Amino acid sequence: MTYRVFKHGQEFGSRKGLEGPFYFGNGRVLYYDPKAGDYWDPLTDFYVPREEINQLHEYMAKILSR
Repeated sequence: MTYRVFKHGQEFGSRKGLEGPFYFGNGRVLYYDPKAGDYWDPLTDFYVPREEINQLHEYMAKILSR
């Protein structure tokens, strides 16, 4: 049995106007901005391109289908 320890526990909390934080298997933490309709990366302060979000979702789907 394996487990994962998230280092981001206190670093990322809820933020006004955003949904999340969402922790992805590759270590990324993103928030969803419902007004913009995009995911926001708090480390870079940029919105993440949709192609990259699709890749993250595919990666998570592969992990869950095992």
